[in-house]
Amino acid sequence: MNQILVSKKVYVTPKLKRKKKLYKIQFIVSLLAVIVLSSYYAYSEYDKRKAESISQDILNSISFSNDGTTTKEDVLVVALNDDAQEVPQEVVIEQRQNNNVYTAASGATYTVDAILNIPSLEINYPVLSDTSDELLKISLNKFWGCGPNEVGNYCIVGHNYDGKDIMFGKLNRIKNGDIVELEDYTGRKIEYKVYNIFIVDPTDVACTSQLTNGKREMTLITCAEGGRRRLIVKCRAVNS
Repeated sequence: MNQILVSKKVYVTPKLKRKKKLYKIQFIVSLLAVIVLSSYYAYSEYDKRKAESISQDILNSISFSNDGTTTKEDVLVVALNDDAQEVPQEVVIEQRQNNNVYTAASGATYTVDAILNIPSLEINYPVLSDTSDELLKISLNKFWGCGPNEVGNYCIVGHNYDGKDIMFGKLNRIKNGDIVELEDYTGRKIEYKVYNIFIVDPTDVACTSQLTNGKREMTLITCAEGGRRRLIVKCRAVNS
């Protein structure tokens, strides 16, 4: 039987050339997009860590010890109980001389309200006395309420950066009964115990209520569900 060998020729048509060129352009564009996105992510991470590092500098520089100049003032604090009735309490407020102000190398100054420590999660940050988008990049911020360790509800807000190990990134692991320590600018340290954990919509601010029945309370707030909602952690002073 005669065997016929047929050789096939591939003819490169203008249409095929255009397709090849298009595929090459798409590949290059995709590669550039990956490089740009990777660079943006890396820079964003670097920027977050750099800003957050200031909080550690603050921790190493700020001292809330009881030595130094203080002035004491007896004042009458009026808190509200759960029935919205006034509960007068006499307390002593110590005002210290600028020991809670930190000046960064850039010249920026930060006023520190307190130092928050959650031993079970290894969260230890200064709480800045005001809140803004820029301050939230630096550390935890006071969001609302009374002064630290005073009668009322001291509310602290912080980024979680999608569960990373900075700021409130690990706050979603906290449990009822965990201890949260708060050291205020007078050097007084009080232990709080977590008694409630829940998630709310961003517009729900009931957690910031100052109706504490004359107790010292603290509320920790961060993002949840990709920023669509808020994680709320309620704490009450152990000996309040």
